Amino acid sequence: MQVKDIMNTGVVTVSLDDTVEHSARLMMEHNISGLPVLDPRGRLAGMVTEGDLIRRAARFKTPGFLPVLGGLIFLDDPQDFVAELRRAMALHVGRLMSREVYTVRPDDSLEKAATMMLRRQVKRLPVVDGQGLLVGIVSRRDLVEALYPAEEGSHA
Repeated sequence: MQVKDIMNTGVVTVSLDDTVEHSARLMMEHNISGLPVLDPRGRLAGMVTEGDLIRRAARFKTPGFLPVLGGLIFLDDPQDFVAELRRAMALHVGRLMSREVYTVRPDDSLEKAATMMLRRQVKRLPVVDGQGLLVGIVSRRDLVEALYPAEEGSHA
């Protein structure tokens, strides 16, 4: 069985310029935990998830430092702190989303999709064609339903 056999093709998406609030409403309305973010050409640019929305409201750690001879030596990378601060203050999806997105192709095996989900610790994989256009999405639930189909006549 291949990814194209189980993927959802009616994918709810957002654009880079959509607001964070709009993406949160879409997730709640459609009972989904993440949305692919498309660029103006319709290519996958990132993912925005419930985790991103929650992280936006959470307290985050400021970089540690040591005062030395009137200066500061940072123990953590201050660039990471600035990036987290920008994400926390984001009004638009393009600033909040995760840019590192793992994808599969329609002809990939379910084994490949399952392995990628486990290794990368993601709950959904966008399915893209050879041009990088989004053609579907496959979730953990889709995989479980395909791997362990309900028996006919059983009551779920």
